[in-house]
Amino acid sequence: MNTCTRRTFLKTSLAAVGGVTLASNVWSQVRGANDDIRIAVVGVRKKGKEHIQDFRKLSGVRIVAICDADTQFLDIEVAKFKKRNIKVDTYIDYRKLLENKNIDAIVLSVPDHLHALMTVWACQAGKDVYVEKPVSHNIWEGRKMVEAARKYKRIVGVGSQDRSDVGLLPLAEHIKQGGLGKVRRVHAITYNARLSIGKVSGPQPIPSTCDYNLFQGPAPLTPLMRTNLHYDWHWCWPTGTGEMGNLGGHVLDDCRWTTGVTDMSPRVISLGGRFGYDDDGQTPNTMVSLFDYDAFPIIYEIRALPRSKSEIVDTYQGITSRGMDRYRGINFGMIIQCEHGYFSGGRGGGWTYDNDGKKIKQFAGDGGWGHMTNFLNAMRSRRVSDLKADVLEGHITASMIHSADISYRLAHREPVEQVKKTVEGNDLLAESFDRLSQHLQANEIDLAKNPLAVGPMLNFDIESEKFVGENSYSANMFLSRNYRPPFVVPETV
Repeated sequence: MNTCTRRTFLKTSLAAVGGVTLASNVWSQVRGANDDIRIAVVGVRKKGKEHIQDFRKLSGVRIVAICDADTQFLDIEVAKFKKRNIKVDTYIDYRKLLENKNIDAIVLSVPDHLHALMTVWACQAGKDVYVEKPVSHNIWEGRKMVEAARKYKRIVGVGSQDRSDVGLLPLAEHIKQGGLGKVRRVHAITYNARLSIGKVSGPQPIPSTCDYNLFQGPAPLTPLMRTNLHYDWHWCWPTGTGEMGNLGGHVLDDCRWTTGVTDMSPRVISLGGRFGYDDDGQTPNTMVSLFDYDAFPIIYEIRALPRSKSEIVDTYQGITSRGMDRYRGINFGMIIQCEHGYFSGGRGGGWTYDNDGKKIKQFAGDGGWGHMTNFLNAMRSRRVSDLKADVLEGHITASMIHSADISYRLAHREPVEQVKKTVEGNDLLAESFDRLSQHLQANEIDLAKNPLAVGPMLNFDIESEKFVGENSYSANMFLSRNYRPPFVVPETV
């Protein structure tokens, strides 16, 4: 790995591009403030389809190409463009798309394991990038994304749209100015039911419309061992990051930036399991992770079992299983507990309360609908500092995600009494474990028969972006992956 420390890298890269205009010769890649920015959307099944709709509503931008390894989704979108009498180029192989000189920026809504490679390749091809969260599939490749963005002077924004929410922006300033006193702790929660993905008895057929080699990319070209090729990749380690990366990619980022946390947590521990289903999913559907920052802790609860059975216990300081996020129907949010009160909310805003639970002030948001406009504006200005969600910020949040997943993947299943001993020294973790136990009990999960997996407390060195101390050897094995040629994120970008 690169011997340059994180701090040295930050000093040099931010001095070069953080607050000044990028080299003028890169402007030729963008048509100009009065001309349309030409965009290619890669991955058009679900989120990519939404991106097409959203970018079409904005002025000064044209979608000129779409790409997907599965032609069934390409065909659907091409038909829509034909109805609008708009020509759009189509690609199955992303590498061919990069050869198109008439593309200024690429929007990536592909599985997690493709984010880094596609971003690095795009930067090398002179394209700006809007990449969905989490930006990476592992910590090492996230750093390579930052290096590529800086080396090739590209604008690389992350789909962390809450950073553009008109309610959360003033909230962050309110917290920063000490409006509620010092931050004591932050509690992130996602209550989002996930059904079983099923269990297969053998390899499943690949859809005839899909180029499975391209779909797998850096991941092993193994037989498909799940019913649904698409979306359920989230719950398989070779391609996804679980709910930690899926919804945690938003809510943990919110916890971090609204409270001014600028680095990865120096210590992290996770416990949980995949309960309620005997299926082909590998990632946990019930999980608690503690990010033990020196200033204050951030704790994150994931619950994905049916809400109807545990609604009473799935309520915490204004965030309930009935829904916090009114925009997407997803139940997630955060509680920022300070000296003189707390904030309860998330995307779309929320309220501050005093310590007796009385409302103080509302921070009404809009879900961050201006986030794509922010990306386009940064493309025109060529200023990294204009981005609400630069790739470096995405990398730091993704590192939180990956470290929590790593602790879980190193976990051992332990009896309830042993788990209690593990968490008893930390009041916040002990409280969350108690709530997790109630949640599982309400869903008829017997921890005596289905023990929790308890991961080790991992120590992370911010400078080297490696784990240190006890369990570091095993943890560092997850910093990167074995890439399958030719889909290799390069050591030197």
